[in-house]
Amino acid sequence: MKISYNWLKQFLQVDWEVSKTGELLTDLGLEVEGIETKESIKGSLKGVITGEVLTCVQHTNADRLKVTTVDLGNGEPVQIVCGAPNVAAGQKVLVATVGTTLYDDKGEGFKIKKGKIRGEESFGMICAEDELGLGDSHDGILVLEDQVKVGIPAAEVFDIETDYVFEIGLTPNRSDAMSHYGVARDLRAGLIQNDLKLELISPSVSNFHVDERTLRFDVEVDDKDLVPRYCGITITDIEVKESPEWIKNRLKAIGITPKNNIVDITNYVLHELGQPLHAFDAQKIKGNKIIVKTLEEGTKFTTLDEVERSLSADDIMICDADENPLCIGGVFGGLKSGVTENTTSIFLESAYFNPVSVRKTAKRHGLNTDASFRFERGIDINCTKYALKRAALLIEEYAGGKMASDISDFYPIKMEDFQVFLSYKNAYRLIGQEIPKEKIKNILASLEIKINSETAGGLGLTIPSYRTDVQREADIIEEILRVYGYNNIEFSNKLNTSITFDENKETKIENIVANQLSALGFNETMANSLTKPEYNALSELINDDAKVAMLNPLSNDLAVMRQSMLFSGLESVAYNLNRKNNAIKFYEFGKTYHKYNDKYQEDKHLTLFVTGNRTKDSWKTNTTNSDFFYLKGVLTSVFERLGIQKLKVSPVKNDVFSEGIALGLGKIKLVEFGVVRRALLKEFGIKQEVLFADINWDTVLKFSGKKNVKVAGLAKFPSVKRDLALLLNTSTAFKEVYNLAFQSERKLLKEVDLFDVYEGDNLPEGKKSYAVSFVLQDETKTLEDKQIDKIMDKLQQSFEKNLEAVLR
Repeated sequence: MKISYNWLKQFLQVDWEVSKTGELLTDLGLEVEGIETKESIKGSLKGVITGEVLTCVQHTNADRLKVTTVDLGNGEPVQIVCGAPNVAAGQKVLVATVGTTLYDDKGEGFKIKKGKIRGEESFGMICAEDELGLGDSHDGILVLEDQVKVGIPAAEVFDIETDYVFEIGLTPNRSDAMSHYGVARDLRAGLIQNDLKLELISPSVSNFHVDERTLRFDVEVDDKDLVPRYCGITITDIEVKESPEWIKNRLKAIGITPKNNIVDITNYVLHELGQPLHAFDAQKIKGNKIIVKTLEEGTKFTTLDEVERSLSADDIMICDADENPLCIGGVFGGLKSGVTENTTSIFLESAYFNPVSVRKTAKRHGLNTDASFRFERGIDINCTKYALKRAALLIEEYAGGKMASDISDFYPIKMEDFQVFLSYKNAYRLIGQEIPKEKIKNILASLEIKINSETAGGLGLTIPSYRTDVQREADIIEEILRVYGYNNIEFSNKLNTSITFDENKETKIENIVANQLSALGFNETMANSLTKPEYNALSELINDDAKVAMLNPLSNDLAVMRQSMLFSGLESVAYNLNRKNNAIKFYEFGKTYHKYNDKYQEDKHLTLFVTGNRTKDSWKTNTTNSDFFYLKGVLTSVFERLGIQKLKVSPVKNDVFSEGIALGLGKIKLVEFGVVRRALLKEFGIKQEVLFADINWDTVLKFSGKKNVKVAGLAKFPSVKRDLALLLNTSTAFKEVYNLAFQSERKLLKEVDLFDVYEGDNLPEGKKSYAVSFVLQDETKTLEDKQIDKIMDKLQQSFEKNLEAVLR
């Protein structure tokens, strides 16, 4: 949020250095993240001074140029060549002297230099108003009034303003500080603690009066819970035109582009007092009635940004007597009812809308306006009518308006201020230091918190309506502490604490595995459990009907709970690859969320992501890419560390892996891992191979440490390993090779593993190469070569017959 220092000074006549003021605001909890210098005209016209044209003659070598001599007030007239058609002797003008930097409408500067123009020397430039940023005219030079003195800076003639703008990181609870007046109110409390007692000057509305009662709109509110207060007034005979310079300067300082006097005044009061306002063209309201209600689901409405929106049945709408929608209450105005240059009368609205309703509406329509920002956090309901009067008086002054009706004020149930009792004992306990009671009372008074009663033990307090976040004793203590100053609290040099740590079995096992993976070079990640609904369509394994959707999502990217940890992990991989971190080894403990038959289910997983080199590039070692078997080795070591052995390998075929296998105990799968399909990687902009493992952590916990480890002697007879390089159709999966191998040899075949896959050049179209290893062993004797060759021939023939395989 941007706060102008000059604007603050309208409420507090403070003369502190801007940096010192920023430090105090930060100490008060309004953290100043930066201070920016703002000028009403860039460069503040430095180097531009007033002058008088003494002589003006035709240039001898140019029909459109004239040679002038100009008095700059220092007794030494200078010669300036000028091309303006209206330049003449005797004029008072503005001169950009040599060395001055002027800025164009894009903010780009150009320096005035001494030069020769068609043979005549020129020492400066007589300026038009657009060249100085004082207007848009370029018909000729800017001619000043005769009474203007010669030789004075242009900034004094035109009252050029230099301002300092605080960028405040406002926390959501501080709705009271969402305006310049609110910040000034807080600043005053801080200044009092620095022994600087200043009066808080509030804008006066004492001159408000009704001029004539010629145009009135009755106000009807359907739901007082959605709209506890609604005020409005009609103003006629207005002239829509440009705003005065001082209003434009205030708005431009905080980054708001001025539009016209009516819109600018509503924006000005919003940022001055924190109360959003809206002006309707009165001629576009039918039936002399304003109805505040909700409309049918799906009703179409075009907002000021010319976007047609489909309304919800929960949106607060401002309607006319025919129930035509005019505005989305508290969020955005309508295109057809807005103020234009032809508007002559307006209905000015000031209201208090339900914060929850406004927030839901704003999120629903993807709108974030200055008005919704304030309504969502809760404004001061007692400021509603006051702000309306303030804006109406400004419109009367700068648009020539007349008050054409009394103020309509729908406020059926007055909102009472909060009553809180503050215990001195609790204050001392939470603060950690005893603050004098008089000091506490002075701080509360500076915050406009009224003391109703006082006892030896504490104070009975009434909280002002604008402090919607102060409702408990602890909130009061926090207010006292932040104004007193956190830095003023003394700290003991001795710290006493009791540390207890009860690590359960699940946490212990998780830490064991985390430490092991970290030792292997993996980094732990932690992704958001909320994700995009679109990810559910990326895999057939995700059941869209089982998704857990947010009722009020923060954004479309965080609308559902994740059903798989794959996609959030790939986001992290892509993020790192895009920043030149190409050697990635990640692991994450997390949960997936599902809804089955109106029952919710959470499953815990451990996922691993591996891509790129196994180690960092180094001149000492050769780089080796992480591959399928590297990840298998990591997983095997993790399970062995948990006492889970004799894992059964089985193939996996799904739309996540191009090649994948599962490890398990019997029919129970503990992990599925493999190479992620290229088509899936493409969705995340990943161009290199990524290996992914998904461990069902809940299942792992059931088997870890439950079985006694049995030690068996080494096999008496050796195993034999043979490899085959098979050329297969691309549609053939490893699962088919795996199953067919065990069907062909059930007795002596112990293991079948895939250790290389190749798809690319030098292969026939529609083919791929598998390198498969086979482990043979007879537990009763040593296998002979003839027996081994016979088994391998049988496997080869089976592959050729059933899978159309060719031996490479």
